[in-house]
Amino acid sequence: MQLSFGMIFSIILIIVFVAFAFFAIKKLLEMQDSIKIGQFVDKLQSDVDKIWKGAQGTQTETYTLPSKINYVCFLDYSSSRRGPKQNYYDELKRVYYEGEYMIFYPIGSGLDSFKVEHIDIEKITDEENPYCIENKKSQVKLIIEKDFGETLVSVTR
Repeated sequence: MQLSFGMIFSIILIIVFVAFAFFAIKKLLEMQDSIKIGQFVDKLQSDVDKIWKGAQGTQTETYTLPSKINYVCFLDYSSSRRGPKQNYYDELKRVYYEGEYMIFYPIGSGLDSFKVEHIDIEKITDEENPYCIENKKSQVKLIIEKDFGETLVSVTR
């Protein structure tokens, strides 16, 4: 069976177009995960700011994150490791650059660490350092609270 040059060239073009389509879809899905992470960080910062501006308050929020993130962890780098997730301490510390207290575990699952303003990292990590909150079915439930006389907001499970 003999194929003409035009037919062979057409088959090669179809293979190239299909490969490019799969590559583009993969990149779009990765971008979707980055957008979810960015929305999570922006919404969390907005909710923390809202509670921080008041004298007292408590707010329970559920946020959406990509399923490849297992935990949202808060880590106090100036304090020692303790608690059930203390074996994550060294790995989480690798993505610390300057002032980031919130880190996604596992490392490399997206944008890794962020700075959240107006949180009391010492209070959050008082008993557990790192303080990790599980991402269950792409949902993270956080309690954001501030009591009278406190200047910073705490985040709990």
